[in-house]
Amino acid sequence: MSTEQEQQPPQVVEDVFDGQVTGVEVEQDEDTQSEIPITKPWDPSQIRVTTGQFSLRNILDQIDEGSIELAPDFQRGKVWKDGQKSRLVESLLLQIPLPAFYFAEDNSGGFRVVDGLQRLSTLHDYVRGDRFLLKELEYLTSENGKRFGDLPVQWQRRINNAQLTVNVIDPTTPSGVMYDIFKRINTGGTPLNAQEIRHCMSKNRSRRILKEMTSMPEFDQATHLSGHIRMNDREVALRFAAFWLRGVEGYDEQPAMDAFLETTTEWLDDDRRVPDIDVQRMYDAFRSAMSNARLVFGEHAFRKWPLGTAYRSPVNRALVETWAIALATKDPEDLKRRKHAIVSAARRRMTSDYRYLEAITSSTGDRRRVAYRFDAAREDADAS
Repeated sequence: MSTEQEQQPPQVVEDVFDGQVTGVEVEQDEDTQSEIPITKPWDPSQIRVTTGQFSLRNILDQIDEGSIELAPDFQRGKVWKDGQKSRLVESLLLQIPLPAFYFAEDNSGGFRVVDGLQRLSTLHDYVRGDRFLLKELEYLTSENGKRFGDLPVQWQRRINNAQLTVNVIDPTTPSGVMYDIFKRINTGGTPLNAQEIRHCMSKNRSRRILKEMTSMPEFDQATHLSGHIRMNDREVALRFAAFWLRGVEGYDEQPAMDAFLETTTEWLDDDRRVPDIDVQRMYDAFRSAMSNARLVFGEHAFRKWPLGTAYRSPVNRALVETWAIALATKDPEDLKRRKHAIVSAARRRMTSDYRYLEAITSSTGDRRRVAYRFDAAREDADAS
């Protein structure tokens, strides 16, 4: 390869979901160059999964009672079309067995849906929520246009009595093992991304914290990601929380982005580890970071913006975490005075510092790349 070819900056690739661009840049080959070798697989004795059969009626009753949680705020559950939902219902009417479901049991006896969330949400919406009509059925075409209550009683009984196979992950299974199980069985039509998995596995406290952060008007003004369908808004907020609470030094102790963010989620769920007063301080810092980023970079905040271009790139997650931390404690008046110098320094780096461009584009979990991009943002934020 020629020197000229080697010096080509990484291409900006925007993530696409369901045929629509998402406004977020793809992180290429995430964690494929992790420095932590896998010396052995999980100890099989730590994986505790039991299997049982439950009627759909029993499962829906537990959902209504709150014993089974369907991950509130899970945006992507909306993407199934009514025809897809209807054919799932038709499968039950035709007595076609559904693939097994996976639940994770917590220490209080409640359950979180690990695999099968969209299927259960669909069935609950139809049977208990009365939220869609059957359409585009392939075999039972006479039932098109009917709600659950419109079906003949024998059809209603068949749906309610349908037997579902459920694999339950015991609460004594370590969270790291549980997360790995989730990734391995996550093979649905559109697999969950890492943040969607963390959301399904997390508790109400961390969900509430991330929702509060991404609901701030300052966040939306800086990123335009609030309510993102793939939860990338929650991920960038979580990345800020992770580095705000634990620092780059904390990342050195756990240098793999998925594991780092998973552990931070557990911290946020524990009010002894992260008390409410620390959460409030983090909120204030995050709000300041978003406001300052907008003040300095305008519509190009958290986006690649090399010299000679006016194009508004998609949001880059690595830029959010680094620049948000770098700007969180800065005085707005001081930033106003130094705005031109900061922007010039950052744009020059995005134009000619290829090591930096790699650090914010590919294998972004590599500890050396993490350290380099944080140092770079800190240096540029102090430009004068």
